[in-house]
Amino acid sequence: MSVVIIDYGAGNIKSIQFAFKRLGIDAKLSNNPEVIQSAERVIFPGVGEASSAMKMLKESGLDVLIPKLKQPVLGICLGMQLMCNSTEEGNTKGLGIFNVYVKRFSNAVKVPQMGWNTINKLSSNLFKNIDEDAFLYLVHSFYAEMCQEAIASTFYELKYASALQKDNFYGVQFHPEKSSIVGEQLLKNFLEL
Repeated sequence: MSVVIIDYGAGNIKSIQFAFKRLGIDAKLSNNPEVIQSAERVIFPGVGEASSAMKMLKESGLDVLIPKLKQPVLGICLGMQLMCNSTEEGNTKGLGIFNVYVKRFSNAVKVPQMGWNTINKLSSNLFKNIDEDAFLYLVHSFYAEMCQEAIASTFYELKYASALQKDNFYGVQFHPEKSSIVGEQLLKNFLEL
């Protein structure tokens, strides 16, 4: 199966590639629209700051390409947040795939949320063979609000959408590539969608 990781200069690419290698998949890194469009699965990673990441997407025309993709697409962390309407981080307009807004945690909690937390209310084949309250690894200061497209939630200061789905687009706030056996199962499920 061909898996392409979108390369736009904002991602923890190596650990994602290693995670797929453990599943026997050689995930290619590319910013070439033709290569991305012809892949059977697309990963939209993201680590860093939203406004500069969106600027890089626009400069390469990927902001127009990504919402038009027809195969399963998985946004991870900032990748998922950029698929939303907008984020308070840098007051950035997103790709508008998910009809939800990304907000910052208040200073009432330690920001960023960093470490293991549980996911609940799992409602997608993306979570096949994953238990309610499974622990996954997160590092983030911003969160997607609960919405119709939420397929999992997590509690940190408040309940937020830790995974989203609309049509062929999936997004996860946590890092499956750093989430041990549960994260590996999720990537396997993504490949099998």
